[in-house]
Amino acid sequence: MALNRVVTSTVGLVLACFAAAAGAQTITALTDFQSAPGNGVYSYPSSTPANVMDLMQSTRPRPSATARGELVLPPNMAADAKLPAVVLVHGSGGIYPEEVSFWAKRFNEQGMAAFVIDVFGPRGVKSTGEDQSLVPYGADTADAFAALGMLASHPRIDAKRIAVMGFSRGGITALRSAVVRIANGSAASSARFAAHVAMYAGGCAGQLAVTAKPGVFGPAPMLFVHGDADDYTYLSDCRAYAQRISAAGTPTEVVALPGARHKFDVDDLRRVNARNNPKTKEGCPLEFDVIDVTMRDRRSGEALSAARAQSLGAELCADKGATLEGNHEARELAGKAVSDFLAKVFKL
Repeated sequence: MALNRVVTSTVGLVLACFAAAAGAQTITALTDFQSAPGNGVYSYPSSTPANVMDLMQSTRPRPSATARGELVLPPNMAADAKLPAVVLVHGSGGIYPEEVSFWAKRFNEQGMAAFVIDVFGPRGVKSTGEDQSLVPYGADTADAFAALGMLASHPRIDAKRIAVMGFSRGGITALRSAVVRIANGSAASSARFAAHVAMYAGGCAGQLAVTAKPGVFGPAPMLFVHGDADDYTYLSDCRAYAQRISAAGTPTEVVALPGARHKFDVDDLRRVNARNNPKTKEGCPLEFDVIDVTMRDRRSGEALSAARAQSLGAELCADKGATLEGNHEARELAGKAVSDFLAKVFKL
């Protein structure tokens, strides 16, 4: 599994300062956006599903939780304009400034709203880079679906034109939220994301990858954006995954960025060695079949016992260490690719 935890003291200080600034903002608690709030930081109700089964079955107990997000609306738009929107889901390093200063700003310039959610802060966690168990993966997906419901209730947002964009660990949510059984079990009523953008995503291989079969993923288009020098989450795995999802019936696109490493969209251009962060080895053959609710060996299609899955995981999938590096050229290419994709989906 891959993530984007930053381990140098300098970069960590930048993130800490941003978190402190966000914490100093006024946080308004709302249960919906029917009052048409403007720019600001809002808390909203969510839950913390323990596992993927909790996501798929709404009747299973889910501890309640409070989620948080920053709503960024484009300026100078007509008061009666119905805006498309994007929910942004961070990776294991938590919220980082460029989600607003680059991505939300870019979406605003295109006439789209952005809702940048913070999965970790309300749960008292800063990073999961070295220990993913600190926050269950299901929490990210639950918060994203709850954010979808919040945006859909906003009078200025077009409920049919809301996309989700996930970075690294958040990319797992960008992919999982496209799974029909997960959406049926976790989204409010008929609300669904109109598009899914997986940015240097985790979850393309290993136990968090969902077996691509006809009908498993919904019809909403998917975009994978990935650096070809990423040694944390691998382009080869996400490209192959996108091909399997496409073959199963969901439109997918893959954009490869030459020379880009993990977390290429940050301002800091220094290379960071995240040597202690666990990750999934390139080519890991494990995947989870949500139809049969079993782990499989993708090479043979064999359904695996828990013991066999654990053994294969230890032998072929468990690894550690990666590099992270900002790359402004790659970020601009990624920004254009995402903007073009969403313009096509939203008919801008």
